[in-house]
Amino acid sequence: YERGSATNYITRNKARKKLQLSLADFRRLCILKGIYPHEPKHKKKVNKGSTAARTFYLLKDIKFLLHEPIVNKFREYKVFVRKLRKAYGKSEWNTVERLKDNKPSYKLDHIIKERFPTFIDAVRDLDDALSMCFLFSTFPRTGKCHVQTIQLCRRLTVEFLNYVIASRSLRKVFLSIKGIYYEAEVLGQPVVWITPYAFAHNHPTDVDYRVMATFTEFYTTLLGFVNFRLYQKLNLQYPPKLEGQLEAGQKKIEEETYAMDSESFLEKLSALSASLARVVVPAADEEAEMDEFPIDGQEEQRKEQLAVEKHKKLFEGLKFFLNREVPREALAFIIRSFGGEVSWDKSVCIGATYNVDDPSITHQIVDRPSQKTPVIGRYYLQPQWVFDSVNARLCLPVEDYFPGLLLPPHLSPFVTEKDGDYVPPEKLKLLALQRGENPETNHVLEVEEEDEEEEEEEGEEEEENEDSKEEDVEENDSEKEDEARLKVMEEQRSQGKTPKVTAGAVKLEDKQRLAQEEESEAKRLAIMMMKKREKYLYRKIMFGKRRKVREANKLAEKRKAHDQAKKSEKKKSKKARRE
Repeated sequence: YERGSATNYITRNKARKKLQLSLADFRRLCILKGIYPHEPKHKKKVNKGSTAARTFYLLKDIKFLLHEPIVNKFREYKVFVRKLRKAYGKSEWNTVERLKDNKPSYKLDHIIKERFPTFIDAVRDLDDALSMCFLFSTFPRTGKCHVQTIQLCRRLTVEFLNYVIASRSLRKVFLSIKGIYYEAEVLGQPVVWITPYAFAHNHPTDVDYRVMATFTEFYTTLLGFVNFRLYQKLNLQYPPKLEGQLEAGQKKIEEETYAMDSESFLEKLSALSASLARVVVPAADEEAEMDEFPIDGQEEQRKEQLAVEKHKKLFEGLKFFLNREVPREALAFIIRSFGGEVSWDKSVCIGATYNVDDPSITHQIVDRPSQKTPVIGRYYLQPQWVFDSVNARLCLPVEDYFPGLLLPPHLSPFVTEKDGDYVPPEKLKLLALQRGENPETNHVLEVEEEDEEEEEEEGEEEEENEDSKEEDVEENDSEKEDEARLKVMEEQRSQGKTPKVTAGAVKLEDKQRLAQEEESEAKRLAIMMMKKREKYLYRKIMFGKRRKVREANKLAEKRKAHDQAKKSEKKKSKKARRE
């Protein structure tokens, strides 16, 4: 065990002793530096013949940690805690104050630059950072984590949301059980994160919050760097400032009635209703340059770019008003990201731009079955219409989203069906809408077809008895005719006469069918000529494809049965109403 894989790995206890750190500090250092344990290929060799369960790290990673300056800061903090405890024990309050003023601290700037050499690398790894910061920003102010961490996460996430609104980089939204999934295109890189629902305050107690807090410490530093650079590229002031400040008196009244002076600006910024202020003189090197594409794919790229530009202006020219029962922050963020105007009641949150009685409001988002005094010329829609329209890249027909109606399924935009997969009928309808077909006429036709089917089913039930009687009569007649023909043929044979022979029709060969048969025969011969290993792999692939087809067929049958059950329920309810 003096060469090979046994010398490439080191156990966690040996690494901890080598660095002279406690287990908590060692774990914290590894999280900050991005060093994780590895599973050796030959565990018994690495473990020097032992089969005991041990955690192994690469030796080169541990040597890399020996010269980390944060290790000295950890040791200084231990000395600080020991001195502070001693001063408290002796009641030396002057010493306590002096030690608290000189509390050792450290920065993670050099680790961020070390782990992400380029800015694009940082943007690519932004998914986990955003998800963790959005999670911590919703934590209640309990003893589980520091209040300063919660406030910092809230500020950084609000800054990122305002950048997405200003750059119009949001692409997909999906409501799941865990939370709301978002996807934004930041500098050409897809960034996906999840935001918890606002009412989810039942946080688990069996989670190690110290480990999560260490990750959050690193992620907040990373997100701060990224926000600063993104604001710079978009020519926005950082820290962000709002454009179009209110009058001094009105602003003071709003701050006094809603929040303290220290919290009013962050609350106004997190309302997501006002635009951000820009730098007066933009830098020359920050202008975006258009990429050059080859002539073959230039037309496709141009069409895709036009579709993206159209998607960015999805809600342009529309004014929304949010009722107090709908999720305000998520809807305001989505509507503003696609060019729409949004407001809400002043008692809900700061930053309302217009009232509910504004005549220019085009859509009011509600989540209650009926409205007391509906305004003519305004659509009253359920919140799902906004999310589905974003994913469909067009404003969907509003008839399916009126208050009180059963909503259509909320399809995930992150799922792409392949050949042989089951495609739900709602997805097929959405694809037809995206191809440019008129959604209103399609909807009317579908309603008419459903009504016609119901009428046909009712008529069929009434005519079943008559049809069965007619069929019985026709069957009896045909049997009698056949018996008469057989008798005539037997008489002709007994008399020695030849029966009449009619000319047959010429049977034409189907060229397409012959070509298919030749192709299938060639394929069968090719499979027969395969090598044993290739044939095994081919059969495995084909088995997987057939299994997918079977699963898709099963789903289609389930959906058909579900639709038939729904139709029968509608039919029964109609009959009950008539009776």
